[in-house]
Amino acid sequence: MLSSARGGGRDGGRRRATRLRNVELLLLLLAAAVCLAGHVAAGLALTGRVPPGLAAHGAGLGALALAAHLAVRRFAPYADPLVLPLAVLLTGFGLVLLDRLDFSYKLAHAAKGDWQKVPAAPSQLTWVVIAVVAAVVLVAAVRHHRFFQRYVYLLMTGALILLAAPAFFPGDVFGAKRWIMIGGMSFQPDEFVKVAITIFFAGYLTAYGDVLALAGRRVWGLTLPRGRHLGPVLAVWVASLLVLVFERDLGTSLIFFGVFVVMLHTATERTGWMVIGLLLAVGGAVVVGALEPHVHGRVEAWLHPLDYYLPKHDPALISDQPAQALFSLGTGGLTGTGLGLGHPWEIGFAGRSDFIFTTVGEELGLTGVTAVLLLYALLVQRGLRTAVGLTDPFGKLLATGLSAALALQVFVVVGGVSGLIPLTGKALPFLAAGGSSLLANWLMTALLVKLSDSAGRTALEPA
Repeated sequence: MLSSARGGGRDGGRRRATRLRNVELLLLLLAAAVCLAGHVAAGLALTGRVPPGLAAHGAGLGALALAAHLAVRRFAPYADPLVLPLAVLLTGFGLVLLDRLDFSYKLAHAAKGDWQKVPAAPSQLTWVVIAVVAAVVLVAAVRHHRFFQRYVYLLMTGALILLAAPAFFPGDVFGAKRWIMIGGMSFQPDEFVKVAITIFFAGYLTAYGDVLALAGRRVWGLTLPRGRHLGPVLAVWVASLLVLVFERDLGTSLIFFGVFVVMLHTATERTGWMVIGLLLAVGGAVVVGALEPHVHGRVEAWLHPLDYYLPKHDPALISDQPAQALFSLGTGGLTGTGLGLGHPWEIGFAGRSDFIFTTVGEELGLTGVTAVLLLYALLVQRGLRTAVGLTDPFGKLLATGLSAALALQVFVVVGGVSGLIPLTGKALPFLAAGGSSLLANWLMTALLVKLSDSAGRTALEPA
C-alpha cells in the first residue's frame, strides 16, 4: 500500500511538471509573438514596410527560447513557468527598442560621436546568444542551489577583487569608473559582483543570522541590535562608500548595501536593522554627494534639471540628459506617440544606457511604462514566491536577495531617469544595451529557475 501511494505521488508529480512546462511553452510562444509584433510595428512606422530578415530573427529568437525551455524541462521540471518567459519577453523587447534607435541614429544623422554610428542591436543579439547559452549551462550543470553554499567565501573574495578592479584602470567612462578595459574589450564587473555578493550574503546570514537576531535595547518602540553585532553592517557600509568614492558609482553602491540590508532583515526579522541601514545609506550618500564632484554633479542635475538651459548655470550641471528625459517622458502622455514615431534618439545615450526607458515612455506612453514595470514586478514577485516555498534558509535568503537586487536595480534606473532620485548610470535589466548586464541577469534568471524547481519539489513532499 505504501509503495502504491508513493507511485501515485510520483505520477502526480510528473503530471504537475508536464503541466508547468506546457504553460511555460505557451507563454514563450506568446512572448516571441509580442516581440515580433514590436519589430513589425516599428518597421512599418519607420520605413513603411516589414523589416527585412524578420523571419530569420523570429526563428533565431524562437530557437534560443526553445533551447532554454528544453533545458528547464529536462533539468528543472518543477520550476516556476513564468520566470523564463518574462526574461525572454524583456530581452526580446529590448532588441526591438535598440533596433529602432539604431535606425533613427543612421537615418537622422543624429549621432554625436563615432560610438553612436555603430549599431547596438547586432552586438546585443550576440550577447543574447551568449547569455542564454550560459544560463542553459548553469541550469544543466548545477544539480541543486546548495552547491553554491560551499563556495561563498571564494565567491566573496572574487567579488571584492572584481569590485575594486575598475579603480586601478586608467580613465573613466562618462564620469564613472565601473569598466575594466583590456585591449579593445570592456566589461562591467559590478553586474557579476551583484550576483556573487548575494550568494555570499545568503551563506553568511544562514550561518550567523541567529547571532545577529539577538535582542538588543528598545529605543522609541524599535528593538535595535547590540553594538557588537553592528560590525558586518558597518563593514558593508564602508565597502559601499569606497565604491562610491573611488569609482563614483552611485548605482552599484546603493544596490550593494540595499541588498544586504533587505537580506539581513529577512534573516533576523528585526526592524531595527532596516532603520539602521536606511540611516547609514542616507548619511553616507549625503556626505559623499557633497564632497565627491561627480556625484555632486548628478545631485545638482537631479535637483535643478532645467537650469542647464540658463545662460549662466552651475558648472556642476555638465549634462542636459535629466531635462531631456523629462521632456521625452512628458511627450509620451498616456498612450505614447507610437512605436517608431517619436524622437527618443535626440537623447544621445538612449541607445546605450539607462535612457532606453525614455524610449518606452515617449513611444508607448504611461501605458507602456506601466506594462514594462509590471513585467519587472511580476518577475520579482515570482522570486519572492519561490523564497516562501523553500524550506532551507540558504535558498530562502538567496531567492530573496536575487529578487531584491533586481527590484533595486530597476528602481535606481527608473527613479533616476524619471527624476525621482539622482541618475546612477546603471543598465536597465534585460532592456538596455550591455553584454555584462545581460549575461549577469540571465545567470540570475537561471538561479531563480533552479531555486523555483527546488521549491516545486518541496511542495510535493509530505508535510
